[in-house]
Amino acid sequence: MKTKSLLIVILIMLTFFVISFLTNILGALNQKVSESFTLSETMAGLLPFAFFIAYGIMSIPSGFLVEKYGEKRMMMLAFLFAFAGALGFALSPGFNVFIISLFTIGAGMATLQVVINPLLRVSGGEVHYAFNSVLAQLIFGLASFVSPQMYTYLVTNIDKGNVNKPFIGLMSGLVPSSMSWVSVYWIFALIAILMVVVVATVRFPKVELQADEKAGTKDSYLELFKNKYVILYFLGIFAYVGSEQGISYWMSKFLLKYHGFNPDIAGADAVSYFWGLMTIGGVLGLILMKLYDSKPILRWFTILAMISVAAGLFGSAQVSLWAFPVSGIFLSVMYPTIVSLGLNSVAKHHGSFAGILMTGIAGGAVIQILIGAISDITSLKTGMLFIFITLGYILSISFWAKPLITNKTIRD
Repeated sequence: MKTKSLLIVILIMLTFFVISFLTNILGALNQKVSESFTLSETMAGLLPFAFFIAYGIMSIPSGFLVEKYGEKRMMMLAFLFAFAGALGFALSPGFNVFIISLFTIGAGMATLQVVINPLLRVSGGEVHYAFNSVLAQLIFGLASFVSPQMYTYLVTNIDKGNVNKPFIGLMSGLVPSSMSWVSVYWIFALIAILMVVVVATVRFPKVELQADEKAGTKDSYLELFKNKYVILYFLGIFAYVGSEQGISYWMSKFLLKYHGFNPDIAGADAVSYFWGLMTIGGVLGLILMKLYDSKPILRWFTILAMISVAAGLFGSAQVSLWAFPVSGIFLSVMYPTIVSLGLNSVAKHHGSFAGILMTGIAGGAVIQILIGAISDITSLKTGMLFIFITLGYILSISFWAKPLITNKTIRD
């Protein structure tokens, strides 16, 4: 690989890390934010709603904007959005500002997701694309593990007044005394503006989008929406992201409410391990996909995920503490399997279909509002039972999916 291309690949991997680092912190923050702003569960559900609804709004438009203005400009704009959102809230930490901040950061992350996958194919080479994609997911998982650990370090040390430790003295002077968690957004702002500078200094290759990467035309979208499987797979992604966020976002608050675990330490660790184990599960899933058809793998992993969530909701304190994170192993295969089954179920317009599928990430927004609303009416445990509905839908995919092309195994 040429030095110039290697530099782009490294930049893309760094971008994957930053996307995950900024995205998957909300579960660790849930309890602290609720306390700071005295939020009901429904209002707490507005936080992931504000973030993930940006994916639903921005995924398809971002595809058109990237084709018009190019990858470099859009990456810089996306990181500027993230910087503005994080800095705006860090300077003025109010609830309404936080909602706007989350949407702004989410819009930036959605745009980056649209940019970097085709860019990775071009810069890393098509023959290395599969390997690089897996590597990117591992880095994504690593960042999801690290982010809550950073939160624990900042919050516990600021609250204890350990001003001699790195960053703690500076952050203690920048955040309100009762809102040490706001320090996370100062870090996010710093990372985002550094990424703007990094992207600005790198020369990008010319990206020729393949047919399955282009945003598509209005007619292609209209044709796809007439296909029932397009709607069904859109709901599959909607259900998956709703399930993933439903577990990761609410687990820390659940562990505090029902078992008394400290959300800044045990709760944040649980969220961190959830994402870490999801990464390990992804590697296991890759191996299994080479041995078996994807449909039975999706079926059994979904069943095991449902068992893990049930153990988390109804088990003892120690069982619950580990059952929620362990569910990450079983959720790991769902997103790539649903996407691949979906794309392999239509003969054309894959670029447009991919945009529709990415819009399904809005499930991470809508499902949390529903869980929050049910929790306010009944209890958090009852609200989280909604996850079985979304997982049940994913389980159904393993029975009705009829892809035109099945995944190749070593047995074929």
